[in-house]
Amino acid sequence: MMITPETQLQTIPRISPKYAKALEKMSIFSIRDLFFHFPFRYDDFSEMRSIAELWSGQIATIQGTAIKIKNVRTWKKKMHITEAQIQDETGTIKAIWFNQPYISDTLTEGKKVRLSGKISADSSGLYFSNPVWEMESRIPTNTGRLVPVYPETQGLTSRWLRWQIQTFLKLNLEIKDPIPQDILKKLNLPEIKKALKCIHFPNSKDEYLVAQKRFAFEEMFLVQIKSIQVRSSWQKEKSVQIKFNEKLIKKFVDSLPFKLTNAQKKASFQILKDLEKSRPMNRLLNGDVGSGKTIVAEIASVQAISSGYQVAIMAPTEVLAIQHFNNFCKIFKDYDFNIALLTNSYKMFYSCHSALDAESILSKNDSVDSRFRGNDKERIKILEKLKSGKINLIIGTHSLIQKDIRFKDLALIIVDEQHRFGVAQRAYLQQQIENINDGLKNTVPHFLTMTATPIPRTLALAFFGNLDLSILDEMPKDRKKIITEIVGPLERKMKYDFIREEIKKGRQCFVILPLVEDSKILTEVKAAVSEHKKLSEEIFPDLKIGLVHGKLPAKGGSASGGKSKETVMKEFAEKKLDILVATAVVEVGIDIPNASVMIIEDADRFGLSQLHQFRGRIGRGEHQSYCFLFTSSDSGLAKKRLQALVKNSDGFAIAEKDLELRGPGQFFGTRQSGIPDIAMENLTNIKLIQIAREEAQTFLQSDPELKKHLLLKDALQKFDEKVHLE
Repeated sequence: MMITPETQLQTIPRISPKYAKALEKMSIFSIRDLFFHFPFRYDDFSEMRSIAELWSGQIATIQGTAIKIKNVRTWKKKMHITEAQIQDETGTIKAIWFNQPYISDTLTEGKKVRLSGKISADSSGLYFSNPVWEMESRIPTNTGRLVPVYPETQGLTSRWLRWQIQTFLKLNLEIKDPIPQDILKKLNLPEIKKALKCIHFPNSKDEYLVAQKRFAFEEMFLVQIKSIQVRSSWQKEKSVQIKFNEKLIKKFVDSLPFKLTNAQKKASFQILKDLEKSRPMNRLLNGDVGSGKTIVAEIASVQAISSGYQVAIMAPTEVLAIQHFNNFCKIFKDYDFNIALLTNSYKMFYSCHSALDAESILSKNDSVDSRFRGNDKERIKILEKLKSGKINLIIGTHSLIQKDIRFKDLALIIVDEQHRFGVAQRAYLQQQIENINDGLKNTVPHFLTMTATPIPRTLALAFFGNLDLSILDEMPKDRKKIITEIVGPLERKMKYDFIREEIKKGRQCFVILPLVEDSKILTEVKAAVSEHKKLSEEIFPDLKIGLVHGKLPAKGGSASGGKSKETVMKEFAEKKLDILVATAVVEVGIDIPNASVMIIEDADRFGLSQLHQFRGRIGRGEHQSYCFLFTSSDSGLAKKRLQALVKNSDGFAIAEKDLELRGPGQFFGTRQSGIPDIAMENLTNIKLIQIAREEAQTFLQSDPELKKHLLLKDALQKFDEKVHLE
């Protein structure tokens, strides 16, 4: 059988169907996939010792002969214990394994073995507890070296993976390197075959670090090439030029009931200047929770609509789309604009000069509201008005890019909370925007994306290199700082009493619960229902408490007569509820100015950036707000992390701290981003990203279509299939 890196593992006789199935769970199908399943850490078993040199607490490796083996079963704990005496020329030591009776089948008396692990001690002396072992005659794989530890799944151990990877590496298969040799040489990085050997079976820490750096560079290089290509392609497109009408904008800004921050003024100016250009804007507006991104979007919209063009605004959820509809209708009430809301369940049209008020439409009871909900005739009317240009501004979810939607003269698209759309949707979105039927010949709409997750500049450079960046790093001056406290188990009652007093004053409270994963079964609903019951029956029996979790229907109601998320949120917004118990569904989108208190249960389970997002749901009104971080954890690290939130209200500083403490994979969500782990782990290496970008720019100047570098072109195509950039 001819074996190549592309050989499917299921076709190799020694890999049984059971293992092939387990490998598939981890998306490992071929030998190449196995080679690129990298270790996430290394156990250092390289220190070889004689038995006489060992001490308690040490991690070491010995070589010796097994002189006595026995299996014991403890009936009390129903546990199998395997004991072996190992002897070398300096002494004897006991090795103990728990619940691994099969060890005595292969580790038999007289066998020469190598053992690695931690040395423990009891009244009878030193012993190895659950050591790793292998025959002394074997090339060190699991002992006596830096031993790779891999991401595993049920039925797949690091020991088995090491054996397979080492066996395939010995075959010296031809693996073509997509990175040109001159770049590797210039940066002192190893070629691919050497790097694979060093990342799986390094002889030293330096070897695996340089191998990791090489693969991180490869991924970053591909990210940057793709990013530059996307930017270059976008810059070749044409857009309508929307002249900056300073008088109009000044009048609009002066009519606002608040003063713009300097950051809002700067971002608005950057956007208005972009709209004047003949190539489409592609800008990311990155701002903290409550930094006022919406008003910047409204300034851009008033300019585009007043110049005779249409604007589309997309949000990831109906709740957020409805909120935008309310806000835009209010802010444009004195303008001759027609605004529509189009989601799967809402189809409505609002003229700023009609008798109907947008907020009253949305707060009417369901019998009246049915004129606007789930009505296909209403949708057809909106689509006709959109095509004829009678609608100036349309707000909705990503349903706005469906094929049957036609515009007359769409010149600006604004996407809110872009990172919530998910990788596949974002890729589809960018593609659809280039192909959208905007009614304007040979042009592409200007494109503004907004995110409320403050993204450290390192990540912005790595992820959004194809976008221009505007940052809102300044909060409105009238905003009161949210008082944040860490609350241990003994202080809970005091905080519950405080909440009762706040509710008596007319305030409202959020109680946020983490998503709990128990034995691989998501118990979010159970935890939320149980907390709701405890608060309703034991702590606040006299208060009205609502419940929202991920399993509730988004709208309508459940077959059992339960309420939908939308209904509960509406009740909370209308002050019909005092407390809302919720899981992470409230992270974005809900604006309840009257909510002044938030409890976050098991706060140590969340990342700092997510906690900051939650906290941003309160402090939106005139009242002093409080965020209580409930935790039962005794971990010093957990408290240190939470302390960063207590001391800091700057989302960008918190994001930097989160990045430092948890690493980029957890900060951004590796699965969501699509960026491979090895590149993710190196995203804090600004120098590496800058080098990758410079090399990509230089490289594309000499070979923009990669005609001379087909291996790289192929790698980029495969990379593009699994990773989508904005």
